[in-house]
Amino acid sequence: MSYPIFNAAEAVLRVERHSLRVQQPASVGDMISLAMGEPDFDTPPRIVQAAVDALHAGFTHYSPLLGDKELCQALASEVSAQSGNPVKSGEVLVTHGGTAGLAAAILSIVNPGDRVVIPDPTYSLYADLVNMAGGICIPMPCRADLHWDLERLSLVLEGAKLFIFCNPGNPTGIVHSREEIETLGRLVSIHDTLVIADEAYSDLVFTDRPFTSVLQIPAFTGRTLYCQTFSKSFAMTGWRVGYLAGPSEMIKAAARVHNTVNGSVNSAVQRAALVAIRECKDDIKRMYDVYRERRQLMMEGLRTIPELHLNEPEGAFYCFPAYSQNIPAIDMVSLLREQGIAVRPGSEFGAAGEGHLRLSYAASSDAISEGIRRLKRGLAGLK
Repeated sequence: MSYPIFNAAEAVLRVERHSLRVQQPASVGDMISLAMGEPDFDTPPRIVQAAVDALHAGFTHYSPLLGDKELCQALASEVSAQSGNPVKSGEVLVTHGGTAGLAAAILSIVNPGDRVVIPDPTYSLYADLVNMAGGICIPMPCRADLHWDLERLSLVLEGAKLFIFCNPGNPTGIVHSREEIETLGRLVSIHDTLVIADEAYSDLVFTDRPFTSVLQIPAFTGRTLYCQTFSKSFAMTGWRVGYLAGPSEMIKAAARVHNTVNGSVNSAVQRAALVAIRECKDDIKRMYDVYRERRQLMMEGLRTIPELHLNEPEGAFYCFPAYSQNIPAIDMVSLLREQGIAVRPGSEFGAAGEGHLRLSYAASSDAISEGIRRLKRGLAGLK
């Protein structure tokens, strides 16, 4: 029997040709992993119990396509409180985690040939989704301190349909100042550019200055999809629940993509998310305090390694040091695995990330201390 020759769709091939995302082997044995992008905390018990209660209460059927009505109302209140503007029905979409929210947002905006500006380095999923849609990624290298080069940003936004960014930054740990966000708002208004703002780590800011969300800056109104998730703040990565907020016409388009690809989000999970947002702000604070301690521990350890240069991380749970050896990041990561330490290569996040490593302090203090010891030994051995 003969079988047809299968060729993947061009959308798949575009992602395969251009993707920088790296699949590392699973960390087994005594390997210390500082590569993870998720909290090591268990989901708070109140949230788990809320899902159990929801299942017993019959939340086992399809939910409305935009999301559970009570959850949408609660999210609308959250967004309204930040922006100072009332959020109407149809301006919030509950999604299968932040990932599906980003996918729905990007695929609902980008046409083949559209120019899309992304900072470099940044979260690699953005470029993959732009390539899937047939858009053209325009990377914007950041300054040496990993903040935006605002003069360069003004130039690359010329003719761009969309700008995508995360704040706080993954992998850099940068938190953009109010001045930077206001300047971005002015520039996208001048160039008539749409914006996707991924603020997944907004509850994890360690600077003295208040966090500035796009929701607080009027220039972003009417042109921005705000992307958020329950994964990081509430340690709910496996629950897969996030949301988009923005103008009704943009939400409607994103919902068309999300509903076509994903359908409605798990009903019981949405009821758990409702309890999270209503009752579990103290759990966010509890985990935040631990992250603050771990951040300090990691920074102090990295600063004892002469082969590294660290820009102080301001948010999220990542450090992004540059190393001095002339070795590609992907090879450096392989060499460090031989020392029993797993980290992410900076080149996974863009060409400007080459020569860097991403380390996560969403790990136990013992793992951080031992991981730093192995990292120091590994880098010293490469001299």
